[in-house]
Amino acid sequence: MTIRSLNTAVKDVLQQGCIFLDRIGDDAYARPLEGEFAASLGAHYRHVLDHFLCLAEGIRTGQVNYDQRRRNPQLENSVARARLVTEGLIDELGSLSRGILQRECAVTYSVGYGETEAEALSSNLAREVMFCVGHAIHHYAILKLLCAGVGVKLPYEFGMAPSTLKHLETETAERA
Repeated sequence: MTIRSLNTAVKDVLQQGCIFLDRIGDDAYARPLEGEFAASLGAHYRHVLDHFLCLAEGIRTGQVNYDQRRRNPQLENSVARARLVTEGLIDELGSLSRGILQRECAVTYSVGYGETEAEALSSNLAREVMFCVGHAIHHYAILKLLCAGVGVKLPYEFGMAPSTLKHLETETAERA
């Protein structure tokens, strides 16, 4: 994956977040949902932003700790605040240099449910950019389903992995 494609991926996925924010008001954004997904749409989107914020901090420090997410309630309750942070992340993460992306970093992320402490693993910032983009797309898919349940329509490609879109386009072309 090239530097340009990583930067484009970050910008594209965060701009999809702006599309989501443009289609929803504060009330629907902040209202807790019923059922299994009792968190609000804003809480789900804040979760996505938290990972990118951890990445941005890791660029400055060399340590990306996804367990130390801020969980800022303002990002869950205010579309305007979430949009401001999203736009800031586009500016900060959308044009990273080769030198930055090739930097090694230590990553901490709890993956077990036991009592063991999370340990830092070696990674690099390009890999963590890819993780955050994929993580966002995964959560956008959840957001798309939740939005449909409250009558908010999002674009067809929202929450779809680029490889899935390409596969579907190829299948459609082959059928034609």
